[in-house]
Amino acid sequence: MSSDNSRGDSGAEGAPPEQLALIRESVRKAKEPRAKPRTWRGAALAKELPVARVLVDKGVLHLDRYFDYAVPEELDAEAQPGVRVRVRFGAGRHRVREGRREGGGLIDGFLVERRAESDYSGPLAALAQVVSPEPVLSEELLGLARAVADRYAGSLADVLQLAVPPRSARAEQRPSPAPLPPPPAPEAGSWARYERGAAFLEALASGGAPRAVWNALAGPEWSAELARAVAATLASGRGALVVVPDGRTASRVDAELTALLGEGRHALLTAEAGPEKRYGEWLAVRRGSVRAVVGTRAAMFAPVQDLGLVAIWDDGDDSHSEQHAPQPHARDVLLLRAAQDKCAFLLGSWSCTVEAAQLVESGWARPLVAVRDQVRAAAPLIRTVGDQDLARDEAARAARLPSLAWQVVRDGLRHGPVLVQVPRRGYVPRMACAQCRAPARCRHCAGPLQARDAGALRCGWCGREEGSWHCPECGAFRLRAQVVGARRTAEELGRAFPAVPVRTSGREQVLDTVPGAPALVVSTPGAEPVAEGGYAAALLLDGWAMLGRPDLRAGEDALRRWIAASALVRPQGDGGTVVVVAEPTLRPVQALVRWDPVGHAVRELAERAELGFPPVSRMAAVSGTAEAVAEFLAMVELPSQAEVLGPVPLPVTPVAAGRSRRAGAPPAGEQWVRALVRVPPGRGSALAAALKAAQAARMARGSGAALWVRIDPPDIG
Repeated sequence: MSSDNSRGDSGAEGAPPEQLALIRESVRKAKEPRAKPRTWRGAALAKELPVARVLVDKGVLHLDRYFDYAVPEELDAEAQPGVRVRVRFGAGRHRVREGRREGGGLIDGFLVERRAESDYSGPLAALAQVVSPEPVLSEELLGLARAVADRYAGSLADVLQLAVPPRSARAEQRPSPAPLPPPPAPEAGSWARYERGAAFLEALASGGAPRAVWNALAGPEWSAELARAVAATLASGRGALVVVPDGRTASRVDAELTALLGEGRHALLTAEAGPEKRYGEWLAVRRGSVRAVVGTRAAMFAPVQDLGLVAIWDDGDDSHSEQHAPQPHARDVLLLRAAQDKCAFLLGSWSCTVEAAQLVESGWARPLVAVRDQVRAAAPLIRTVGDQDLARDEAARAARLPSLAWQVVRDGLRHGPVLVQVPRRGYVPRMACAQCRAPARCRHCAGPLQARDAGALRCGWCGREEGSWHCPECGAFRLRAQVVGARRTAEELGRAFPAVPVRTSGREQVLDTVPGAPALVVSTPGAEPVAEGGYAAALLLDGWAMLGRPDLRAGEDALRRWIAASALVRPQGDGGTVVVVAEPTLRPVQALVRWDPVGHAVRELAERAELGFPPVSRMAAVSGTAEAVAEFLAMVELPSQAEVLGPVPLPVTPVAAGRSRRAGAPPAGEQWVRALVRVPPGRGSALAAALKAAQAARMARGSGAALWVRIDPPDIG
C-alpha cells in the first residue's frame, strides 16, 4: 500500500499546492497504524489481537478465502487459533445500517489466526460463539488441507470436512492418557525375507526417512511386517500413520500392533467405531497421547505429532479414493505429507500399481522386494484355462466350470478349504449373446438385460420384459450369463459337492475368517476371508469379464484382484494351486502365472508414457450437460500445451439407481457429456488452478446448471 501511495505523490508534481497537501496528508494517514476494528454493535473488543481470521464452513469455490471478524472481550480467552467458532455470514456482512447488521445467519467455521488489524477498513461483525476451546485445527493440518485443495481444484472447507471429524462434547471432556515412552526397536523378523528389509527397519529406528515401494510376498505375514515398521518408527521417538482399504484390513494390523507393542500405543480410526469413539481416538492423537494411527482413508489426515512414517497398503483399491469433494486419493495425500513433514514413506501391496512403478522409475522411492526364488517359494502354483480349452471341455459347456477346475476343487477339499472368486454378487446379473458375447440390451432404452433368479428376461433400466431377443451383431438367439453371480455359483457347487459346506462372502455379508476345515468359500473380489492355515486351492472364474471392462485400469485391476485372492492360498510347496479362467496369452494372466506384478506395472507405465496417459500426464474430467461443459471450456484459461479430449456422452443412469451414484455422475435419466483435459508432466498444478478459478467464477455468477470437475479421475475409459 505504501508503494502505491508513494507513486501517487510523485505523480502529483505540478499540481496546485492545496491539492498536493491533501495528497500528502492522505499518504501520511495511510501509513499510520490502523485503529482497532469497529463492530456493528460497538461491543468491547479483546485488548490484544482483536481480529479473528476465520474460515467459514462453506465449500463453494468463490468463497474459498478467510474472513475477518472482531473478537469480543468475553471470548478473548477461548478464541484461540484452531478452535471451532460460529459466525454470522451472508449478504451485507460488513455493512452497518441504523446500528444493525443486514442479513446473514450463523454458520460454523474455524478460527485460523488472531491479528492486530484487519485488511478490511469497515466495521467487522463479531464472533458469535466459540463452539469449543479444543484447538482441532493445527497449523500443519491447515497447510496439508490447503495443499490438497490446490492439487484437486477444491475448496479448503471441503477438505477440512474430511480432515476434522464431527465434534463430540463427551469425548472432549474425557482426559487423554499420558503418552507412553518409546518402545525398543523391533527385530527384523520376516522383513529379513526382502533384500533391503532389515536395512529399512534400521533406518526407521534410527530416525531416518527412507522411501520405499514394497512388493509384499504372498501369505499373511504382511500385517506383522507393517506393524514392525510402525514399531521401528515409534522407537525413534516419532509418530506413524498407516492407511488401509477397509475395516477388516485395519483390524488385522490393529491386532498385530497390539500383539507387538501392547495396548495404548496406537489408535484405530475406522467408521465402524462410531462417531464418539472415533472422535475420542482422534483427540488422543491430536493431543499427543498416542503416536501411531491405523485406519481407513479418512485417517490420511490424522494429526499425528512428529510424524516419522506414512504408509499405505494396497493403494490400487478404489476404497482409497474419497467420494466426497474434492475426491482426494489417500496415496496422493500421504505423498504430500511425506514431502511436508520430511518423513519416511512406505507403499505396500501384493500387487503393484502404475503409480507405484512411477515412484520407483523417477527415483523418488526405492523398491523393497524379495529375490525371485523367494517369490516363487511363497506363491501358489498358477494354472490357466482359456477359451479354446472351454470350447473343447464338455463339463465347462454344461456347468460353466472346466474339468481342470473340478479336479482342483476335489483335490483341494481333501486338505482344506477352497476359495472361489466370482466377479459379481447376486444370482444372475447381465446377459450376453452366447455366440459373439455382445452384451444383450433392451430394444427400448438400450439398458442391460437381466434374468434375476432364473426368471424372465427384463431390462435393468426400464424394467420392460423381453420375450423375443436376438443379437443385433450376429443374429443369434441364444443367451448366456455374462457374469454368473456368487449366489448361483454357490448353488452349483453345492449340488456338485453335496457333503461339503458352502459359504459365501460378499456385500450382504462379508466374512473375516473361515476355519481350516474342508469347505467351499464363494466370494466376490475384495471380500475374500482369510482361511486358517491358508486355502488349499482357489478358482478365479470369469476372468474375461474383469479384463473386458472399458477402463484404462482393467488389466491392472484384474491382476490386483487375482493376486490378492491367490496370496491367501498356501505356497506351491504345500500343494497350493490356483486356476484362473482367462485367456493365457493376455498380459495380466501371464503376470499372474509368473507372479510378476512389478514387471506388469513397469510395462503399463511405459505404454502410458507413449500414449500420454496418466499418471505420466495429468488429467481432469469435466462433466455436465453439453451446454454447461461447452460454456465452461470456453471460459477457462487452460495452461499451455493443454489438450481437450471430447466431450463425449456419458451413459444415462437408470432411475432406480440415480440416488446412489457418486458425486459427478449424471443425475438419473439425464444425458450428460464429459470432456477430458490433459496436460504434460509439470503442468498439473497450473491445470488445477485454472479449473478452480473458472469454476469459482462460474459459481459466483450463479450458474444454475450442474457441472463437476475432478482431477485425476479413476475411470477415464
